[in-house]
Amino acid sequence: MKVLFLLLLSLLPWDGVGASGHREEDFRFCGDRNQTQESSVIYEHGPATISIENTAQALIIKRPFLPNRRNSYYKYRLPPTLGRYRFCIYWFESNRTLQLVYGKQSIPLGGDPSSSIPWGQESQQTERTRAHIFNVSYIIKGGKNTSLDAKAEYFFPASPESMPVWEQDVQEQLTALDSLIAQPLAAAPGATEQQRLRRKLGELEKMLAKVELEGQNQTFGEATVHATVLRVQPSRAPQHLTFASQRQESGEVQGFTVDLPSSLFMMVKEREEVVEHRVLLMDINRQTMFQDENSSQVLGDKVVSISLVDTVVANLSDPVVLTFFHDQLPRNVTPLCVFWQEDTSASSGSWDSYGCTTVTGSSQTECRCNHLTYFAVLMVSSPDITSVHRNYLSIITYIGCLISALASICTIFFLYFRSKQRDQITSMHIHMNLLAAIFLLDITFLISEHLAASSEAICRAGGLFLHFSLLSCLTWMGIEGYNLYRLVIEVFNAYHDHFLLKLCLVGWGLPFFCVMTILLFSWTNYGPVSIPIYESIDGRTTNATICWITSPLLHNSVNLGFFSLVFLFNSVMLGAMVREILRQNKKGHKLKHVLALFGLSILLGIPWALIFFSFTSGVFCLVSLYIFTIINSLQGFLIFLWYWTMVLQARKSPDSQSSSDSAKLQPSSS
Repeated sequence: MKVLFLLLLSLLPWDGVGASGHREEDFRFCGDRNQTQESSVIYEHGPATISIENTAQALIIKRPFLPNRRNSYYKYRLPPTLGRYRFCIYWFESNRTLQLVYGKQSIPLGGDPSSSIPWGQESQQTERTRAHIFNVSYIIKGGKNTSLDAKAEYFFPASPESMPVWEQDVQEQLTALDSLIAQPLAAAPGATEQQRLRRKLGELEKMLAKVELEGQNQTFGEATVHATVLRVQPSRAPQHLTFASQRQESGEVQGFTVDLPSSLFMMVKEREEVVEHRVLLMDINRQTMFQDENSSQVLGDKVVSISLVDTVVANLSDPVVLTFFHDQLPRNVTPLCVFWQEDTSASSGSWDSYGCTTVTGSSQTECRCNHLTYFAVLMVSSPDITSVHRNYLSIITYIGCLISALASICTIFFLYFRSKQRDQITSMHIHMNLLAAIFLLDITFLISEHLAASSEAICRAGGLFLHFSLLSCLTWMGIEGYNLYRLVIEVFNAYHDHFLLKLCLVGWGLPFFCVMTILLFSWTNYGPVSIPIYESIDGRTTNATICWITSPLLHNSVNLGFFSLVFLFNSVMLGAMVREILRQNKKGHKLKHVLALFGLSILLGIPWALIFFSFTSGVFCLVSLYIFTIINSLQGFLIFLWYWTMVLQARKSPDSQSSSDSAKLQPSSS
């Protein structure tokens, strides 16, 4: 007859007998056995159950063994005195051990390696006389004592929660998790995929919490997730525990150490009597499961999990010290110790530094935290530009864009109504289209931050239009370079059918095609984007939200790539014009030529190249950013000044020859 039950854990303590006084057992089986001859206890491997079988020759107890111990069994001699004995079998879930108390004798089953006998080494009796066990009862932790009928054999199948976990099970779970992490996350349901991966990680933690260990410590996995289980025996005076990473590191992080304070184990001891502590350490080499909404980057993609099984650890008096060893960090990067904060109300989580202190060194970062969870070192951008300079640059940008927009409209008006010379109409219209693109760029940039505070759909449309304005501005700069090429090679008067219409199709059509392609690829590519205005050493940031491209990779590849092509082409065209001026080398016209080159540089967008110097650091970076901000935010206004300066210079020049020499360099000279 089989008696089924679930081995359930409970928070309510109850008394039991162990080797060292009173301990909490999760299951107890007791009965009376008539010992009619000299006999022994046989403890051997069995299926996923605890079974007790009684014969005249032996009391046979079975439960699952570790795979490397299944080729042997344990044999213990019972007292030689014959008669009726009361015995009890205790199961301790915390350290997964069985203990037999037979009369006055206490036997930890499987605890003495000297009692292990390989199969076949000692001949076992093949004939056994089954005998009943009397006065049988069992109790599950938190349940009631239950009596059973007298039988010779009893089976107690374990619940799924109490099923033993072997090393092979953990390795299979690690392999499955590694393969899932290696798969790229989908663009739209990325947060859902992260949640699924973190659930798998939680299942792995549960398996590690009760895996059957061969020794005090055991390590699992070699790929993305590397897990270590530490068994710590309780003591009257707990000591701090130090652990170092066990695998070879070749990335940005060369390794780490963990120092657990003694107060951690004292805190657990005060709460309840513990048979052993089990510490779980997980070394994760991919940040895939821990991406927040800001796409924050952690040092070396390294995330380290520290936990104490069945215990929530917080507000420690002495901190847990986690030290990361790494290469020397760039000057503009500040490490910040953070932990992963799961957001139950949202589909993702976030990195938080509360309760953690960061101690930085040249090649190591020390994190001191008062709790246990998932830890990492966040790479916080810490530019040399202070908040004061950031504010100055913002003010210059807004004022410059406003002046530039007004000047662009004025210049378009004057260009349209002033000159009607046939040989200058094409150049004038090109200038007007460039100024229109600059006007759109200035206006959309000025209202972008306000659109970010409105609905997501409006912000997405604003980001798309801002990107369209930027690409249009760059495209018309390239067309200015092409027009300059036509002037230099003396084909200004060549006739082309619908030439201006073709230029407009390129100038406005190409940017429209680019932004629509990006939008059709994924409508989430445009939307609100947080830009850090100032970041301090403690990670506190002041962000400005604008409507722009949400993907940094897309922003860099499209915008920087597009500008680089325009800049290279226009630089060649400007060089050709410098050569033409040097060839003319007319005395008395140096100022006019200098002004012409300055205006052409603005038209061709040459000062935009200063943005490449923002990747440097120090004073040089600060100066280049100021020059870039002033010149490019005032681009429309500078074109306005250049235009009127060239007009005034042309009016002062009575020499028709000199006027013809410079005609190709002027927007309009009448």
